[in-house]
Amino acid sequence: MAGNTFGERFKITTYGESHGASVGVIVDGVTPGVEIDEAYIQKQMDRRKPGQSSVTSPRKEYDIVHIESGVFEGKTTGTPLFIILHNHDMRPEAYGSIQHAFRPGHADFTYLQKYGIRDHRGSGRASGRETAARVAGGAIARKLLERRGVDVIAYSQEIGGIRCETFDETTIEQNAVRACDPVAAKDMIRKIEHLASIGDSCGGIVECRIRGVMPGLGEPVFDKLDAELAKAMLSIGAIKGIEFGAGFEAAAMLGSEHNDGMNSSGFLSNHAGGIVGGISNGQDIVFRVSVKPTSSISVPQQTINVDGEEQEIQTIGRHDPCICPRIVPVVEAMACLVVEDMYKRQAAMLG
Repeated sequence: MAGNTFGERFKITTYGESHGASVGVIVDGVTPGVEIDEAYIQKQMDRRKPGQSSVTSPRKEYDIVHIESGVFEGKTTGTPLFIILHNHDMRPEAYGSIQHAFRPGHADFTYLQKYGIRDHRGSGRASGRETAARVAGGAIARKLLERRGVDVIAYSQEIGGIRCETFDETTIEQNAVRACDPVAAKDMIRKIEHLASIGDSCGGIVECRIRGVMPGLGEPVFDKLDAELAKAMLSIGAIKGIEFGAGFEAAAMLGSEHNDGMNSSGFLSNHAGGIVGGISNGQDIVFRVSVKPTSSISVPQQTINVDGEEQEIQTIGRHDPCICPRIVPVVEAMACLVVEDMYKRQAAMLG
């Protein structure tokens, strides 16, 4: 019960640390007989890996997918599927100077309080490196959802205060920040590169759309579909908030404005974000997550060490000046895991 497993009918268990030998995932509850290969998973891994551009960490991890079990002759067997991703470009010595100091914004202090021991090498299990395992597991869920006609897409909607004004899906994978507006993308890149040059960072907002979900998924009380998606998103270390549909803007709307009317053709709006009463209504599920600025910055900051002594700290290393571009596939992966799990829960309930 240590919080390393996610899901009910479709489950993943991840393992590994930032500077350990490997990270990986065990996926259980996989539908048997589905064609899957390492190249399909690799496509998603390549979207998350570091070193993609000037706005991401220069660490070189190729995240080559190795399926160790659960696939035979190109098809899933229904047994646990194990994927391993070996770490290669580790530099633990870069953290020697801050081994005994708590980095602001990181889990250094809280991990030590919880476990009485912590891995100071790149945050260990608290590192964004852990999300590589999620993306691998999420790729399996995505494959199963494709068979159901479900599509999941996420993108940077805002970075460093620069917001997308248009939506062009074709441009998302064509720019370094995975923004849905090619004009805004250029300004975002300039902003991130400037912050990187002065040792600082920024955050942003990532929006996700889940299309093709049947109505009726989700439970009416504690296991609401939006509650499960919220849990999944907030389990990603850099995410600090989530909203669905109209989100916080609903607070300033009238009921007559926010309610999604219906006619014989369907809903007239989607302020609910595709989920009403915790259950999908057949519309696109739309949510946005708030991504905090990267904690690892070289700007001097005030902190204390393990003995409670005050000191100044600088985090020198290879870090993303903005996490949004690489968190996009992580958001998609977690959304895929939730929706596939919900489909399986629904099937189990109906017998």
